[in-house]
Amino acid sequence: MKIALVTAIAAFALDDDLPPLLAALQRAGADAQILAWDDPTVSWSRFDVALLRSPWDYTERLAEFLAWARRIDAQTRLLNPLHVIERNTDKHYLADLARAGIAVVPSVFAEPGEDAAQALTAFLAQFADAAEFVVKPAVGAGSRDAQRYARDQHAAAATHVARLLDGGRSVLLQPYLASVDKDGETALMFFSGQFSHAIRKGPLLQRDEGPTDHLFAPEKITARVPGADETALATQVVAALPDLLGLAGPLTYARIDLIRAADGSPRLLELELTEPSLFFLYDDASADRFAANLLAL
Repeated sequence: MKIALVTAIAAFALDDDLPPLLAALQRAGADAQILAWDDPTVSWSRFDVALLRSPWDYTERLAEFLAWARRIDAQTRLLNPLHVIERNTDKHYLADLARAGIAVVPSVFAEPGEDAAQALTAFLAQFADAAEFVVKPAVGAGSRDAQRYARDQHAAAATHVARLLDGGRSVLLQPYLASVDKDGETALMFFSGQFSHAIRKGPLLQRDEGPTDHLFAPEKITARVPGADETALATQVVAALPDLLGLAGPLTYARIDLIRAADGSPRLLELELTEPSLFFLYDDASADRFAANLLAL
């Protein structure tokens, strides 16, 4: 099998998953190459599979990236599939999951054309018990343009919301769940619908710290054994995907990012189906497990 591992020119040296994955695929007998989605010299039709790994600049170039994905989908097998990518690159999917009965972090969207201050005031009235909250773009990754605010920082937060809305970007507003400062996030990796391994991310958003200027914010990662309730919620999410996304079977990869609410119950923070880090370095067998699942498709 000829496999293109798709990164971006800007991310070529930043993806820690690529060396172990490339080695695992080579051990399994695949012909794998690391290529950038924005390299116009690549002939994608030479490959049996184009596997999205780290096209991490897509959030700033979404229309260009989706146009590329549609072209490539006509030339080879794109993983995850095109219609999944089109839906998962915009965090409005959280509303779809909430309607399907998934326990998500409470999420409110403000849309271009809305008044930023009014939208923020309405959000804070709806979540009157939230001491802090998060402003982030609906199309975003790596904590870029995301910031944590206290309630008394209404003016600064409204300016942030206005800047995003004025740029034609939808805005996601969420209460900040304080448990993340102690427990961090739990990310659970699923390959072909089966749980593989999990990691802990330390808290990313600090009070009075502006959004990162880099492709992604620095992360403190450790291996983690998820709680039974976390595994149950992540499994529920994965089981819901075929109906929600019109799939015939499980996705090649899915990462389920969870944090805990004030009552201790896990909540879905993000569902990563497009270009998630899969943290192969934190489980020695995970890259080989992923390679075996990929070659069995």
